[in-house]
Formats: sequence, structure tokens, C-alpha cells
Amino acid sequence: MHSPPVDSPPRPQAHRIAAGVTGLLALCSVLLLALVATEWHPLMTFDEDVADTTHRWAVDERGVTHAFRILTDWVWDPWTMRILCAVVVVWLVWRRADWWTAIWLAVSCALGTLVQQGMKAAVDRARPVWPDPVDSAHYAAFPSGHAMTAVVVLGLLLWLLHHHGVGRALWLTAVSVSVISVVGVGLTRVWLGVHWTTDVLGGWLLGALTVAVAVLIHLRRRA
Repeated sequence: MHSPPVDSPPRPQAHRIAAGVTGLLALCSVLLLALVATEWHPLMTFDEDVADTTHRWAVDERGVTHAFRILTDWVWDPWTMRILCAVVVVWLVWRRADWWTAIWLAVSCALGTLVQQGMKAAVDRARPVWPDPVDSAHYAAFPSGHAMTAVVVLGLLLWLLHHHGVGRALWLTAVSVSVISVVGVGLTRVWLGVHWTTDVLGGWLLGALTVAVAVLIHLRRRA
């Protein structure tokens, strides 16, 4: 009697975990969006208190502020992240001939940008305004485009590294760089006075939700 292979079964547990994470992130994102859109007073007070404090620090600590501007405008800028994504897309096609994964990565990053811009237009939240600004930014505030783009691009690239089973040293390095970048870009946006804290939190949540949806699609195709 022929027995079915046991080394490559479908992975329903991974699907369930991905679906559960996606649902949780969607719930948290909708909740935060509702609180921001309705201008829930405790949340607005929290945002204003944090913004006032960090702006005083930014004005006093000019050296730190200058370093943060370089990081946020060049190292962690959304276009830097998109270029990184494009390089990986080209590598997937050129070196591995993996067209499906390359398209999946490109479409997922583009979807993140569309969600970000659509949410900004829908919420139309004003940015902090200062008599002595240390930096400037355009368009609406919620969610933070820098924070969301960093989570989407770096999250997807981490997933690809995990999927291909890279070595422990490379994995730990990639995770460390990604965590520092995601947390760092969020802090710089608040420090420079161009975003409220909840803008950054919203960017992180929506970025993670985009990654979770993309991973769920990837897992379903593998199954």
C-alpha cells in the first residue's frame, strides 16, 4: 500500500497563526483609527504632552536634532526603503528567477504605499505646528509614512530571509538592524515635531497589518 509523503504536508497551523495575527492587527488598527478620527480627548492630550516635551528637547539639543534629520531624511526615508525593496526584487528575478516572489514583494510594498496615502487623505489630520520648528513635512499626519514604509519593507524582507532559512548570524543581524530602524524612524519623526506619537503608532500597526496580509497570501500559495 502506497503511503503519502510525510515530509511536505500543508501547514494549516502557520495559516491559522498568520490569520490570527492579521485579525488582531486589523482590530488594533481600526480602534486607533477611530480614536484619532474622533479626536478622543485623552489620546489627544497624550499626543500634545509628548510633542511639547520632545520639541523642547529638539530645540535645546541641536546636535542630536541634526543627526536625527540626517537619519530620517536619508537613511530611513521612504524612498530609501523603496529602493532597497526594488534592489531585492531585481535580485529575486536575476539571481533566482523567482518571478512570483518578486511580484509579490513589489505589489505588497505598493499596496502599503496606497494604504498609507489613502488613509492620510481620509483622516486628514493636521501635523504639529510650532513657532520655532526644527524640521518640516508635507501632507496629512496620520499615519506616519516613514514609520509605515519601514515596517512594510523591512518586515517583508525579514519574512523572505526566514522563508529561505538563512544562517543564524545573518538572521540576528537583519532583525537587529530592522528593529533599530523601525523604532528609530518613529522616534525621529516625533522628536523633529512633524508627527504625533499616535501617527507613528498608526504607521507601525498599518505596516505590520500589510506585512501580515502579504505573508498570509504567501503561505496560502505555498499550501
